[in-house]
Amino acid sequence: MAGIDWEDPFCGEGNNCFRIGTDDDGNAYIAVAGQEDTPLKDSRDALRALILEIKAGKADHLL
Repeated sequence: MAGIDWEDPFCGEGNNCFRIGTDDDGNAYIAVAGQEDTPLKDSRDALRALILEIKAGKADHLL
């Protein structure tokens, strides 16, 4: 996908790798590593909120 600046992949236990990216229009993207052509898209603020909630342990029940 053109115009997205992807970060290096983040891989957790079991090689569940994902990538986070942003574009110049203020959008944020998250995708499974290797499947960057089909990312989820939202605002940077929404992605920031998601990451903060995950770091706070509010998604541990999903793991």
